[in-house]
Order: sequence, then structure tokens, then C-alpha cells
Amino acid sequence: MSNKQQKLKDQRSEFHRLDRKSLIIGSIIATLIAMTPYFFYLYESVPNIPVWNTFLFTYDSKYYGSVLTVAWTLTGKIIPLFLLFIWFFTCRHWWYHVLLVPIAMYAYQIFITLNDDLNYVDSNQLIYLIPIMAIIVPSIYLIRAQIFNKINTASKTLEELEDEFKMTPKNFWDRLRNYF
Repeated sequence: MSNKQQKLKDQRSEFHRLDRKSLIIGSIIATLIAMTPYFFYLYESVPNIPVWNTFLFTYDSKYYGSVLTVAWTLTGKIIPLFLLFIWFFTCRHWWYHVLLVPIAMYAYQIFITLNDDLNYVDSNQLIYLIPIMAIIVPSIYLIRAQIFNKINTASKTLEELEDEFKMTPKNFWDRLRNYF
């Protein structure tokens, strides 16, 4: 077998290995998305009492009056946050950073829900989103301006520009660095 044939064979095996890996990861993500209605209804296994004692912890619901209400409120915020994280880490569009705004909003709502039972009151909740939006919105605008500048000067299609912006990260940390 010649050196060129061996190289081609190695490339094919690498492609099949990567293709199999992406198929497995995609299947896991699709299964998790399909299971979200079941995850949401996990709150029904929580008792409708003000103090819940388990072998791991004791939760006293002072603000809501029922641990079931807290669990229902949290699942209504955790499930969309979970789906937004999947969307953020799998999105290939140039505007994916704007997803950080609803992610920050849901994370903050979860924090507030848990703090309500601790009698922590804050009436200016949206003020905490302003720094995140102050970074993300101008960044998205600058990316959009660069894209339209390249489209107008180089007469490239939007798909060619998206391919140009896409980088194939080697591992999780490279992918995470690409997002920030």
C-alpha cells in the first residue's frame, strides 16, 4: 500500500470516528430534549408540606408556604434554562451570543426564587441584566456590521460568511473559548 493510500485510509477512519462521536453526542442531546416534559413533572414527587426533611437536606419554605410550590416554580425556570444552554452550545449562527440574555434572566430568576424563602427582597431585578445586555447587544451589532460590510465589499453569500466564522474546535475548552 502506498503512502498516499495509507493517508486516505487514515482520513476515512478519522472521519468515521468523528462521525460516530457526533452521532452519539447528538443522540444524547436529542434524548435529553425529548425527556424535558418528564423532567418538568418531577416536581410532583415533592410533598405539599412547608418543611421537607430528607436524608440529604431539610428545606423550609417560608415564603411560598409549600415545598411543592417552590419545586413547581423552579422546574418552570430550570427546564427553559436547560434548553437555552443546549441551544447556546449547539447553535452555529453568528447571533448565538444574544442567547446569553435569556440565560442570565432565567439564572437570576432561579436565584430569586431560592432567595425568596430566605426573606431576601430586591425590587430592582432587571438592573442586574443591564451589564450583560450592555456587552452582548453591542457585540451582536458589531458582528452584524462586519458581516454586512463583508457582504457588500466582497460579494459573498451569508452562508460563505457563516462558514468563514465557523471554526472547528478540537475539544470542549476550544469550543468554550470560541463562545467568548
